[in-house]
Amino acid sequence: MTDLRIRPGGPKDLDAVLAFWKTAAEGTSISDDREGVERLVSRDPEALLLAERDGELVGTVIAGFDGWRCHLYRLAVHPDHRRRGIGSALLAAADERFVRLGGRRGDAMVLVRNERAQHAWRAAGYEPQEQWRRWVKHLTD
Repeated sequence: MTDLRIRPGGPKDLDAVLAFWKTAAEGTSISDDREGVERLVSRDPEALLLAERDGELVGTVIAGFDGWRCHLYRLAVHPDHRRRGIGSALLAAADERFVRLGGRRGDAMVLVRNERAQHAWRAAGYEPQEQWRRWVKHLTD
């Protein structure tokens, strides 16, 4: 996989990332818009990791660290490039980032209905914590 390049995404990548998520990501989030992703890369310029092959965007993950916990979002691999180690490479890069920042444990939000993602996270060494429930409050209408 020597032709795979992983790098932080910046402001010039945002339109491509948002279009990519429409093809490669499962579900949508309230933050899946230009303003939301701009805010992310402005606040933490190394959080959005992009995987490229021959200059083409083939995968993403957001590896956010708030100083206490390591959170993973938007792990997505283009459907034409799945099962080639791209997701694993992105998660390895995220793990390296977290360790470098002093993080101790990574967590990911995964849709219950997304069985493919459930399998991928298990294969990457993550385990569901059934005793936890996510609570959400929308701050804007």
